[in-house]
Amino acid sequence: MRYLPLTDADRADMLAAIGVGAIDDLFVDIPADKRVDGTLDLPSHRSELAVEAALKRLAAKNVPADTVPFFVGAGAYKHHVPSTVDHLIQRSEFLTSYTPYQPEVSQGTLQVLFEFQTQVAELTGMEVANASMYDGSTAAAEAVLMANRVTKRRKAIVAGGVHPHYRDVIKTVVGMADDELVCMEPDPAGTEYIAAEIDEDTACIVVQSPSFFGHLLDLKPLAEAAHAKGALLVAVFTEVVALAAIEPPGAQGADIVVGEGQSLGNPLTFGGPYVGLFATRQKFLRQMPGRLCGETVDADGKRGYVLTLSTREQHIRRDKATSNICTNSGLCALAFSIHATLLGGTGLMRLAAVNHAQTVKLVERLESVRGVEVLTDTFFNEITLRVDRNAAALVDDLAEHGVLAGVPVSRLLPGTEFDDLLILAVTECVSDDDIKALCTALSEAL
Repeated sequence: MRYLPLTDADRADMLAAIGVGAIDDLFVDIPADKRVDGTLDLPSHRSELAVEAALKRLAAKNVPADTVPFFVGAGAYKHHVPSTVDHLIQRSEFLTSYTPYQPEVSQGTLQVLFEFQTQVAELTGMEVANASMYDGSTAAAEAVLMANRVTKRRKAIVAGGVHPHYRDVIKTVVGMADDELVCMEPDPAGTEYIAAEIDEDTACIVVQSPSFFGHLLDLKPLAEAAHAKGALLVAVFTEVVALAAIEPPGAQGADIVVGEGQSLGNPLTFGGPYVGLFATRQKFLRQMPGRLCGETVDADGKRGYVLTLSTREQHIRRDKATSNICTNSGLCALAFSIHATLLGGTGLMRLAAVNHAQTVKLVERLESVRGVEVLTDTFFNEITLRVDRNAAALVDDLAEHGVLAGVPVSRLLPGTEFDDLLILAVTECVSDDDIKALCTALSEAL
């Protein structure tokens, strides 16, 4: 085939050069039950017309988030994205740009990334931020690696309230580095005591607030406990809008703050692409992964922007770099920055207030629904319920009646102890009528 020019002998030589016997040996880190054995059950070829028709039939099985009451969250949130965002990011200067290594011709892109970093630093209460990571989960994993470098220790403790996907990514990345990882058991009640696990070998503790189950945590005691043992506090979030309503993690003593920025400027889009946020303290700057844009002046004394401290990066230092991530989610970061700019500080706080107020309304309405117990007492816009039947089956039943009633915990944390737990998210897109529809449907189904 013209697109596969290598011969069998070429491939054999390449495999021998890297020390493996077969192509399948390159994928041994992927569990066997996650690998496809053989070919996919798809036709070998179809006409363009037939493929289009088949895909339309598949798409018709979906229930679009905009068409029904929508309470799905657990790490990805449905917020209103102003049309201005989509209009601006589709300008060719942005849509086709890549990592701006040539500052002379990339001033616009560099300025956008610099402003993005500034917004992230202000939201998180930190001193410096990078020009984005892939998503919140990879940012969390990179934070653990960074903490190991800073403290010269190789043990991380991950709280039970950290999102399961984030925990899995941390496990994968840390496992490749042969570092020690202690993952505490998921705690829907939010009563775990992680401080007791910290010792002199601990590089960092990783804590999420609001947690996977919706609990808002006071990070100050955890920061003090970590610092007393010479460890760092990594604060994680999945809902960036919450940072406009709560005390910033940096002000609570966090050393590294990471999370997902999807809520601003980026629609759900079936789970990606998203934009990871990463911020830290000035003294840890040289150990921070990812691109870093700086402000400077040119030969004429005019303001300009550059990629700075590049000797931390993989294209220069290779195996000694702070990260092997070699790009940034530039377009998603731009969407984040435009949305945040349109809102401004006051608008963002109002948006956060609406999210919380609507969640309070839902909690109050749920008090009258028999068979429902709200487990989350201190929350932003997400709560966990215990229901009197299998939560996954309940979600399926309500979907049949036109209500997308959240995420069953067992979907992300398989196990019978979580079968009756349901996570609901409420944003500004949830109306009073949506709350009424959900509570009515729950009452009927339970």
